Amino acid sequence: MEIDVANLEIEMNRGFLQILVLLALEQKMYGYKMIKYYEQHGYTVEENTLYPILRRLEKNGLIKSEWDVSGDRPKKFYHITALGRLVRKKALAIWGEQNDMLKNIMEVNSHVSKS
Repeated sequence: MEIDVANLEIEMNRGFLQILVLLALEQKMYGYKMIKYYEQHGYTVEENTLYPILRRLEKNGLIKSEWDVSGDRPKKFYHITALGRLVRKKALAIWGEQNDMLKNIMEVNSHVSKS
């Protein structure tokens, strides 16, 4: 049986990227700027991955968007809503609990394998 590592990574990144978006949007940002922001912090995200997440988060009321047409090119800026902050807080708490659980199980397993 061959493991589809790329698909596994895609699935794991979905929730992670939603949290990243909710963290980044404390300041208003447009999509391309978000992509560059993540790259500056060592995380690569494709446009065809980011934009569907932005649409889904907006549809669910976690972020809002507004157009800025004052420059040469219109830009759609996104920002987090109060509901988005609440969901982000809960998602980070869940992620923290899951991370702690992983660490505990890995520690137990490392002791078992040394025995």
